[in-house]
Amino acid sequence: MPTATQKVVRLVFTVAGGGTLTVTLPSPRADLTQAEVEQVMELLIEKNIFELPDGDLVAKRDAKIIETVTEDIFDPPVA
Repeated sequence: MPTATQKVVRLVFTVAGGGTLTVTLPSPRADLTQAEVEQVMELLIEKNIFELPDGDLVAKRDAKIIETVTEDIFDPPVA
């Protein structure tokens, strides 16, 4: 059974209208630091690059590195 592992960084922001925006970035560096993540999040808020119906990004809410392991159980035969 083949397996595949994938890592992403998930950044969550608070939006002015009260909602949230989640940005998911693939393949983070192994040595990524909290300070680097926070700096990028602050830059995204400052530069206001997203046009959202509920308003601008106003705050950092959460950041996680998520690792997903997918185990292939069945593949149909190739014709």
